[in-house]
Amino acid sequence: MKKRNWSQILLFCSAVALVISACNPDDNSNSTDVVVPDTLPFAVPSNFPEPVYRFTNNRYSEEGFQLGRMLFYEPILSRDSTISCATCHKSYAAFTDPTHPVAHGIDHLSGTRNAPPIFNAIWQKTLFWDGGVAHLETLPVAPLTNPVEMDIQLAEVVRRLNQSSFYKPKFQAVFKKDTVDSQQILYAFAQFMGAIVSGNSRYDKYVRKEGEQLTDTELAGLTLVKNKCGGCHNTELFTDQSYRNNGLDATFTDVGRQRISLDNNDLGKFRVPSLRNLSYTKPYMHDGRFNKISEVLDHYAAGVLASATLDPLLQQKGVLGIPLTDDEKTKITAFLKTLDDSDLVKNKRYTQP
Repeated sequence: MKKRNWSQILLFCSAVALVISACNPDDNSNSTDVVVPDTLPFAVPSNFPEPVYRFTNNRYSEEGFQLGRMLFYEPILSRDSTISCATCHKSYAAFTDPTHPVAHGIDHLSGTRNAPPIFNAIWQKTLFWDGGVAHLETLPVAPLTNPVEMDIQLAEVVRRLNQSSFYKPKFQAVFKKDTVDSQQILYAFAQFMGAIVSGNSRYDKYVRKEGEQLTDTELAGLTLVKNKCGGCHNTELFTDQSYRNNGLDATFTDVGRQRISLDNNDLGKFRVPSLRNLSYTKPYMHDGRFNKISEVLDHYAAGVLASATLDPLLQQKGVLGIPLTDDEKTKITAFLKTLDDSDLVKNKRYTQP
């Protein structure tokens, strides 16, 4: 199989982003690249911060959402037409893969990192465990072209969709152009993925005063999360979206953020994931090494390993990790379950059409 250099793939993603941002609506009288109003085209949770991605220049529509949904579940977008995006991002698991610790792609090949959830993508400043993708609209390029995931060139995707008597009319209906191009494909993906919003957990209803109450144990867990975990898992997204070394390893076979930044100070650093929907998104960590929340808490309490880039929050006053009693772990676990959004995993709009 032909090997592809990841730096080349990431450079290609950046080039695609520049092409998208540079498109001028005056270049084509049929262009739909019209800046949308400040308001989002669908409701978002009132307790959430302002989204980063607002569908500017990508006019959102129900037809566009449904087209992106079809593409998300479409196996012809892989080299041998056997897998789709949904192979690793299952709606019932909050768009993760509960059956494989790392990405499981074409020809049963395995990647090196756990498939991250897709929900609440419009609030993410960068994407992937190492921040290798800086824009929602270019997100699909990496898994499509990755030789151990879908292993297909974007030009071949365009060719297949233009030859499809099923898809070509749908693209024409949404984008008002005679032929399918890569920009339309990425726009359609963004309309679907960007609309996957999770903000209807018991916790959300509690803070929005929608009649939900948390137990004393859950409230105690909330306080503990704020006090002991809030340095990284903060805001209503329960992540500060930073990249940190959380002490999983003393040496690194996966260099993490350093692969993107080329800064040795980023060795072993990975994106801080959200604490939302943990009941659905196991296994945990960038390499899927933990299968239980209790294992994650045990790691922070007694398993943190020292290294040159270990986060300062995990080595305070000469102590590695975060001191946690068994009672505190119980309370934290109880609270974390209030962040599960059953509406997300049951929403038929997100399932295979």
